[in-house]
Amino acid sequence: MGKNILIVDDAAFMRMMIKDILTKNGYVVVGEAENGMAAVEKYKDLRPDLVTMDITMPEMDGITAVKEIKAIDANARIIMCSAMGQQAMVIDAIQAGAKDFVVKPFQPERVLEAVSKALNG
Repeated sequence: MGKNILIVDDAAFMRMMIKDILTKNGYVVVGEAENGMAAVEKYKDLRPDLVTMDITMPEMDGITAVKEIKAIDANARIIMCSAMGQQAMVIDAIQAGAKDFVVKPFQPERVLEAVSKALNG
């Protein structure tokens, strides 16, 4: 059975790209959120096996959302997705509890590697 994944990104086309990569490889996308606040609420409802989290979003950024999700579930598995040039934010995200990060634009192999590593590592 495929692992359940929640995709969080304020850009609908980015969510679509990640969803496409994941579903083609046997993962189940159980939900999508367009900002950190929605992500935290959906995490509580869905309890996915993994979350892909954008960093820069309206209402609540990804790093704050990671901290909130980790407070709800210390074992939450989260991968950050960020644009180039956000290295400092990526470090903050890892310190907040993210397992890995993937740089946009997405390379399907890199996304799958990060997801597999986070789920099995």
